[in-house]
Amino acid sequence: MSAKQDALYATRAATEEGIVPGGGVALLRARRVLAHLHGTSLDHDSGTRLALQGDLAVPPQARALVLFAHGSGSSRLSERNRWVARALQRQGLATLLFDLLTPDEAHDRRKVFDIALLGQRVQVALRWARQRADISGLPVCLFGASTGAAAALVAAADRPQDIAAVVSRGGRPDLAQGHLPLVQAPTLLIVGGDDVDVLELNHRALRQLRCAKRLEVVPGASHLFEEPGALESVAALAADWFLAHLRAPASS
Repeated sequence: MSAKQDALYATRAATEEGIVPGGGVALLRARRVLAHLHGTSLDHDSGTRLALQGDLAVPPQARALVLFAHGSGSSRLSERNRWVARALQRQGLATLLFDLLTPDEAHDRRKVFDIALLGQRVQVALRWARQRADISGLPVCLFGASTGAAAALVAAADRPQDIAAVVSRGGRPDLAQGHLPLVQAPTLLIVGGDDVDVLELNHRALRQLRCAKRLEVVPGASHLFEEPGALESVAALAADWFLAHLRAPASS
C-alpha cells in the first residue's frame, strides 16, 4: 500500500470514528513491523491469493499477542483501536492491527458485513503470526470492535485450541449467531452504558455463550467510547482480562 493510500485510509477511519489523526505518540520502546499477511480468499472457486496489510508491535519480553479485528468501515488505522493497542503494549502485550479486507474489497458493502469472510481473515492473521519465530510461542488473544467482534468470535469458535481470550468493544457478537455456543475462550463484552440498543444485543449474545464470560458496562459511555475516560476504561478492562486468561498456544 502506498503512503498516499495509507493517508487516505487514516483520514477515512478517523473521520468515521470522530477523531483527528495524529493525536500523539506513545512513549514505548516496542519493535514495530509493517506486516504483509498472505492467505487464500474465501472464494474457494477461484482460490484467489490475497495480501492484507498489518502493523505488528512487540514490546520487550512480550507476554502474549493480541490480534485486533476492526469494525465495519474502518481499518487497521482506526485511532481508537490504535490507542487501545498502545495501552496494551505498555502492559507487555504484543499487538497486531491488520486490515480484514483488501482496499478493493473495502468498497464492497457485502464483504464489509460478511462475518464468515471476516472470521476467515482473522484466521489468516493467526496463521501468519504462527509462522513468525519471534511471536509464534505467545498465547494469542483477540480484540474485536463492532462487526470485528463477531469476526473474532467466529475465529475463536473455529480454532478453540489457538485462542486464549476474547474481548469485544462496543461489538456486535450477535452477528456471530450459531458460533457463540462453540466459543471456548473466556470472553469479555464491553459496552457503553448509553449504547442502549447494542447493550441489549450483547445481553442476548451473553446468554448464548457457554464459555467463561462477562459483560462490563462503562457508565455514561456511547458506542464510540468518546467520552473522557471511557476508552481508558476499555483498555484497562481488556488488559486485565487478557492477562488473567493467558495460556500457551496448542502445538501445530
